Amino acid sequence: MAGERHHANNEGEHTCLQVRSHRRRRPAPPIQSGAAVDVQHRRAAGSNTLVWRCPSERLLAHYNSHLGGRHLDIGPGTGWYLQRATYPTPNPMIELLDLNPNTLQMTTARLADRGITAAAHTGSILAPLPADIGVFDSVAANFVLHCVPGTWAEKGRAFGHIAQVMADDGVFFGSTILDTGAHHTRLSRALNSLYNGPITLFHNRGNDLDGLCTALAAAFEEVEITVVGAVAVFAARLPRRLGS
Repeated sequence: MAGERHHANNEGEHTCLQVRSHRRRRPAPPIQSGAAVDVQHRRAAGSNTLVWRCPSERLLAHYNSHLGGRHLDIGPGTGWYLQRATYPTPNPMIELLDLNPNTLQMTTARLADRGITAAAHTGSILAPLPADIGVFDSVAANFVLHCVPGTWAEKGRAFGHIAQVMADDGVFFGSTILDTGAHHTRLSRALNSLYNGPITLFHNRGNDLDGLCTALAAAFEEVEITVVGAVAVFAARLPRRLGS
């Protein structure tokens, strides 16, 4: 039987921890050029701090705390985090999944500059992962879920797919901008509404903290979520296997 614990620290971060009690259709956007995607990241990095109040450095620290030697990155963007991350092994095995081939190409090139060879897969987070993709110590979806259409129940299907390709002691981690259950300012609320309406970049209407916790807990036995500003920063462990 699982339970939830919530607490806030003196820096304004709010944590939801769920553990087992006996143990602790719109058209696709046009493909952007590599240069355009890079500019987009620089703008997003500024928004992370000024609007969503979850700096890129905070998210990079989350990467460094959870990266495994066999890692799958879903929606790697420009590869900024993977390029700057601290890996637990000199020769990590990195796989990438994204709908945008230019994004995959940019991230692959940036990792190559570090001497890391990454395998790229074009596909959706909502679809079952390729049967031959392997098993991973860590899987990341950073600033991805608020761009994925659907409710938490629908997005939760992705968590089930991810759980099937994780090692028993692996971790699924990432972050997402919440619509409710987060610390929004007037600016972040206005921008979130804009991105869900006239400028359709987000699909996070009604995405709340409790819904995220419930969706993750359906696929993992241990879930921890910390809300930093308007962003839920999460880690999930102990994957639930199909048929178990």
